[in-house]
Amino acid sequence: MEHPFVPYRPEKVVAKKVEERALAFYSELDERRSCRYFSEEAVSKKTIEALIQTASSAPSGAHKQPWTFVAVSNKALKKRIRQAAEKEEKEFYESRATQEWLDDLAPIGTDWHKPFLETAPWLIIVFKKTYNDGPKGKSKNYYVQESVGIACGFLIAAIHRAGLNTLTHTPSPMNFLSDLLKRPANEKPFLLLPVGYAAEGATVPDLDRKSLEEVAIFKE
Repeated sequence: MEHPFVPYRPEKVVAKKVEERALAFYSELDERRSCRYFSEEAVSKKTIEALIQTASSAPSGAHKQPWTFVAVSNKALKKRIRQAAEKEEKEFYESRATQEWLDDLAPIGTDWHKPFLETAPWLIIVFKKTYNDGPKGKSKNYYVQESVGIACGFLIAAIHRAGLNTLTHTPSPMNFLSDLLKRPANEKPFLLLPVGYAAEGATVPDLDRKSLEEVAIFKE
């Protein structure tokens, strides 16, 4: 079935304003940091809904939108997620991670303790849909990893734009999230994002980002 086409009338922005807006957006996102210390201050469900809608506006392979966002504020469930995540993380830090990996993580100061999974008012767990399984049976999704990755980028930017903080968390393996959140077999956990305000006195590592010259090549 073909999708109908409709007129596209994007806002026309003069060149100077385009540059100004691009620089302003960069300056704003350059302030974003991964925060591991969260306040318990409440964040409205309406805010989380808007953030998820922004993420779900991302492009996807064949417009299949192969994602599900599970938002958790229930304290008992957050505690169970923390306990399961810390079990996997403890095994990772104590037996699965290579020394090189641990050495690379050392400047960031992370370990297997993950209190933010309880203190942050919301957890958003992103699941990738490896295929669709509906009333008409199974159908294929395309570029699932890429599509869900782009949606997560939209989500992280939206969280920062709203004035909130987050942290990309990927306990490995993450299958416990499928069990705890009762997700179907065609959905696999992709990323866990705690969402909330930074705690009073929160700190972040003093890290430098690569310069433009290190990450970009221009062929003019």
